[in-house]
Amino acid sequence: MKVEELNVDAVIGKVGKILCEHDKKKGVLIHTFQKIQEDHGYLPEDLLNNLAKKLSLPLAEVYSVASFYKQFHFSPRGKKVVRVCMGTACHVRGAKKVLDALEDEFCIKDGETTPDLAMTLETVGCVGCCGLAPVATVNEDVVGDITKKKLNDLIHHIKED
Repeated sequence: MKVEELNVDAVIGKVGKILCEHDKKKGVLIHTFQKIQEDHGYLPEDLLNNLAKKLSLPLAEVYSVASFYKQFHFSPRGKKVVRVCMGTACHVRGAKKVLDALEDEFCIKDGETTPDLAMTLETVGCVGCCGLAPVATVNEDVVGDITKKKLNDLIHHIKED
């Protein structure tokens, strides 16, 4: 077939249909991930495998989309998610000591979850409460100006229920 015989409009039309179908499938992923995580607390591997098959997408592509967003998690998370701010103000005012104390108390490191799924420990770049440094959050609750006493109270609060 000669190049001039090729109907460019027909090729573009076919490619457009393929891309549209592909984009539609990818567009469903985010909403599906949100629902799966809402129901399970994370994105279980078996459900991602099933989703990839159902949408006829490569599993690598499904993981690529999910891993792009920090809000999606691939392993179970704790009932309480504790985030220690490591921004400049918090760092200068002792955030590393807060993190070290939590790691020692719960025998986990940054990014890990306790075996009983009671707590997940994370660090963040900034909570936005620099005037209260050092700061940590427990789920949505902010704990600021963390002194030794407040740190002990925080640990006790995390261990509750």
